[in-house]
Amino acid sequence: MTVEPLRHILSLSGGKDSAALAIYMRDRVPDMEYIFHDSDKELPETYDYLGRLEAILGKPIVKTSPVDTFDHWLAVFGGMLPSNHRRWCTKMLKLKPFENYVGDSPVINYVGLRADEKRVGYISTKANITAVYPFIEDGLIRRDIMQILEDSGLGLPPYMEWGRSRSGCYFCFYQQKIEWVRLYETHRDYFELAQQYEEKAVEFGEQFYWCQNEKLSDLAKPERREQIKRNWEISQARKRAQRKNLALVETLGGMEPEDDPGLRDGCLICSL
Repeated sequence: MTVEPLRHILSLSGGKDSAALAIYMRDRVPDMEYIFHDSDKELPETYDYLGRLEAILGKPIVKTSPVDTFDHWLAVFGGMLPSNHRRWCTKMLKLKPFENYVGDSPVINYVGLRADEKRVGYISTKANITAVYPFIEDGLIRRDIMQILEDSGLGLPPYMEWGRSRSGCYFCFYQQKIEWVRLYETHRDYFELAQQYEEKAVEFGEQFYWCQNEKLSDLAKPERREQIKRNWEISQARKRAQRKNLALVETLGGMEPEDDPGLRDGCLICSL
């Protein structure tokens, strides 16, 4: 009986944590396979970031594009757009392509959860796939990840320059309202495509909103966008004040400040 060799696979999302993990593991696991689950609904900045990462790794990043597109699955699900309560997008466009790529061979899947995070992943439960968490095992936290990215010359994903906090589809329902505003101002064409999906959902008997309980057409109005920006600035000022108050406690108690929890929701396989 032939025993299949153990494969080492690291899934990339186009986000900072999985990119840092790829760099961190590059010389530790020479036969690592790097893969990216391409939903065909990604931002152009994501592809740019992965291209730069590929050059640093010195190995190709395999794209595990789904056989069937988002629009195919949207039709299968009766026009029901995905949401945090029905994440068929992650299952069909990310997880299934990953499992198909892996097959039945034994695999160690490297996941970029940090030691300072408190969340669980949406990952495969197939018996031949074992997930490992090097950052957690080695005690690496956010500042370590930032250092890895800086030292490598890769830096942060370019979409973070205009205020998006996560990788994943341009219409990701985990985006905050300020991120929708910034998408409108940076990639208006993608915003309008997301709006078209939202408006068409009514044809299937459902009033759907990508952004909580607000239509994108309403959010796009100039006065509403300005209001969202003002509210966001106020919230950031409050958080900065809270961090100043927390700084002394951190110094005395050795605590490590966590990321904004509002930015850490979402699909593990999509947004690391």
